[in-house]
Amino acid sequence: MATQPAPNLPIFYQDLQPLSSSLHAKFATRGADSAPYFAKAHAIPLTVDEFVSAQRYTPIVFSAGENSVPLALMGLNEGVNVFLDNEGKAINPFYVPAYVRRYPFMLARLAPDAQELSLCFDPKSDLVGEFKKDGLPLFEDEKPTENLNNILKFCEDFEIAAQRTSAFMKELEELDILIDGEVAIQTEDAQQPYIYRGFRMIAEEKFREMHGDQLRKINQNGILQLIHAHLFSLSLMRDIFGRQLALGKVPEQVAQPAPADA
Repeated sequence: MATQPAPNLPIFYQDLQPLSSSLHAKFATRGADSAPYFAKAHAIPLTVDEFVSAQRYTPIVFSAGENSVPLALMGLNEGVNVFLDNEGKAINPFYVPAYVRRYPFMLARLAPDAQELSLCFDPKSDLVGEFKKDGLPLFEDEKPTENLNNILKFCEDFEIAAQRTSAFMKELEELDILIDGEVAIQTEDAQQPYIYRGFRMIAEEKFREMHGDQLRKINQNGILQLIHAHLFSLSLMRDIFGRQLALGKVPEQVAQPAPADA
């Protein structure tokens, strides 16, 4: 999941700039009680290290198409996050993915052929900058502070977890148990069910048909626990939908044309 700074930036990031002890000697970080950049994010990348914690609060699915990645669903529709209000303040308890906690920092390659990753930050974020008061310094006498060392360690751990996640996804592809997902949710006052697609999931039928050697392997390498966490989390789809409904954030259904006369 190491991401090149340009031209395509990952969600949340508006820009990326390498952190420099000379250019950013007076920079500091500060906390916030809201996250506007997160308020309308409905699907957040998730690492396998987080499955057990995340599955208690959010459905875990996989992105559609090639190179699938695990996603924590904060809402079922684009732009809907049922855990935050419009200003980005929490309105429901939830697990905050490491991807969110990492922002506005990340490790990135400064050039396509670069061998090492450099610590970068989003200069357009108000969580880092030259603050007149408050804030935890990133440098002292141009040397990293404990704050910066902790940030770097978190980003490094995230990259290691991302590598484990890539290996997990490769294993799922080899097992051939991923299918295109679909969820139909019927409400009392709707003429037809709400259909949600555009994601992948593990096929329970294929999973149940796995033979002994395969099951033994995924049990030994820890994948079995991750599969169970994913499957258990899918029951939360209807819970997320219910929260959207309560917030008035379920799109109106498009009326179906009447059948033509025979």
